Amino acid sequence: MKQLIYILFAFISLPVIAQKNIDSCITFPMFTANYMLQFPSGDMANRYGLNSNIGGSFMLKNKKNLLLEINGNYIFGNVLKGDATHLFDSISTSNNQAIINENGEYAKVRTFERGFFIGARLGKIVSFNKPNPNSGILVSIGGGYLQHKIRIENDGNNAPQIIGDYKLGYDKMRYGFAATEFIGFIFFSKTQMMNFYAGFEFYQAWTKSGRSWDFNLMRKDDTPYFDLLHSIKIGWIIPVYSREPQKYYFY
Repeated sequence: MKQLIYILFAFISLPVIAQKNIDSCITFPMFTANYMLQFPSGDMANRYGLNSNIGGSFMLKNKKNLLLEINGNYIFGNVLKGDATHLFDSISTSNNQAIINENGEYAKVRTFERGFFIGARLGKIVSFNKPNPNSGILVSIGGGYLQHKIRIENDGNNAPQIIGDYKLGYDKMRYGFAATEFIGFIFFSKTQMMNFYAGFEFYQAWTKSGRSWDFNLMRKDDTPYFDLLHSIKIGWIIPVYSREPQKYYFY
């Protein structure tokens, strides 16, 4: 057991301690934080409009400029359309104005887009050697799990028609496998602060309903869906390596 711990420690420490000269192509781990502006397409565009996406990842880059990434992202937006704007027609007043709460008043109900993605990617940096060989064009592909739904908020939780399990019949939750691709530019500076990447990221997801009943359809939704997201992505990188001391010359 101790030997395994020593091996793991050595593997983690190697890129941090041994690799210091960023003027050469080196191995090191890094953490990232990112933001995406996303444009839905395919079946997803029938329900949602423009959305935002924030997330982070852990990456490991080797001396051959190959990148292994594990990432997670949170999807949020408030542009709903299509059937998402008619969720409560069957339980609203005759003029579809609002839901009546348990106090006989109009319930305050708000709806939003919410979702997340968890996955992994393999990438390659095509370096131009300047300003350093660790920077260049980044291309990556991967896959993971995508889920999205309509978040339903009822102020005061006083509308029993959309509380608890009843809410699940209206939120249109879908999930499935998603393939992802990224193409852009990645840059590492010697300061360890000005490190970033930017480019375009794409998702293709094969999803299905995650609910056993849909109150709008009055049945389970068995339709297979093909959801697409096109993203403009920017990210800040925190590399984990020790900066080599500056060289000084005395005359």
